[in-house]
Amino acid sequence: MKSDLDKIFKSFDEKRIFHDKAILQSNYIPSEIPHRSEQIKQVASILAPVLRGEKTSNVFLYGKTGTGKTLSALYVRDELLRRVKKDSDFKLRIEYLNCKLKKVSDTEYRILAELIKKFGKDVPNTGLPTEVVYNKFLEIIDSEKQFVVLILDEIDQAVKKISSDFLYNLTRLNSELSKTQICVVGISNDLTFLEILDPRVRSSLSEEEIIFPPYNALQLQEILTHRSELAFKENVVQEGVIAKCAAFAAREHGDARRALDLLRIAGELAERDGAKKILIKHIDEANTKIEKDKILDVIKTEPKQFQYVLHSIINLCEKSNKNPVFTGDVYNLYQETCLKNKSEILTQRRVSDIIQEFDMLGIINVRVISKGRGGRMREIKLAITKNIVDKAKKIIEEAMSYK
Repeated sequence: MKSDLDKIFKSFDEKRIFHDKAILQSNYIPSEIPHRSEQIKQVASILAPVLRGEKTSNVFLYGKTGTGKTLSALYVRDELLRRVKKDSDFKLRIEYLNCKLKKVSDTEYRILAELIKKFGKDVPNTGLPTEVVYNKFLEIIDSEKQFVVLILDEIDQAVKKISSDFLYNLTRLNSELSKTQICVVGISNDLTFLEILDPRVRSSLSEEEIIFPPYNALQLQEILTHRSELAFKENVVQEGVIAKCAAFAAREHGDARRALDLLRIAGELAERDGAKKILIKHIDEANTKIEKDKILDVIKTEPKQFQYVLHSIINLCEKSNKNPVFTGDVYNLYQETCLKNKSEILTQRRVSDIIQEFDMLGIINVRVISKGRGGRMREIKLAITKNIVDKAKKIIEEAMSYK
């Protein structure tokens, strides 16, 4: 066993594939961001007045996953902080918060507590009235003359779990501040998010809106080529690997993050194989792995009502001994789950819509069958492997116990 481990560790010590793996990570900010110069210029133009100590408009960035929204916002943040004059009579603070993170977006209290932490202070995780935490946040940011830019990523996740009221409160903070000015940069992957917001919230948040279109296959290929030259050693990427990687990601609405993940995971798989090159087969294997991870990520981040519906489907399918499971059975068990967890019960029609969404995501297969005079019914089967089912169940049950 020891000699086997020695071989594994020695092969990794040699770093035969990667030169710098961090370059393929989603949090890496390159010196140049291809095909996003127009959007970056727009963000910079809107936020530039903070360098003169002037308030800026709130701005909303939206586009699908992996279209460069976060990368562009953080790029502009770094450039602003680099340029702010050290002898200015005000301080510039630009704080980034991902609202999708577990235990951040659950309540307004938790978001405020996380923001307070960003400013070097602390409040208990629970126990205080939200109004007290809100006032504490105001007190902290208004303790000196400063301009604060809050970059709230995946803001739609927080609104889905709480309400849009907290967002309205944040965008109206300036009326309660005497020394500080604040602006909000909201980022969302949900293209319809603004449509569901209360009109007063929308007018406060999206004073400026910037759309990030998906990358096409050629643009993705260019991004991957540039990153791979920095991330890998010379001549380790087989011809055709970059093109296939870009084609996979272009099919998934031009997601550059997915393309970079594919390339990185393919490199890791090649290393584990002891291969000297990343081959086409490693891209195929990486794609299969990401598909599994994506399903679990979706389950982890869906609202609790979605999780309750899926939990009901999983339990029924496990007990059915391969017999058909129908939407009516799912709804009955879903109701019981909601009552047990003291949660609101959605209508049967809304639960049917959620079941349809799971079908579209490839988590289940739904088949409409005719019962003659008895009408039509929808038959449900799980479309994911036993391994993923077990992991999904664990994720949902942990979320239930956390609640």
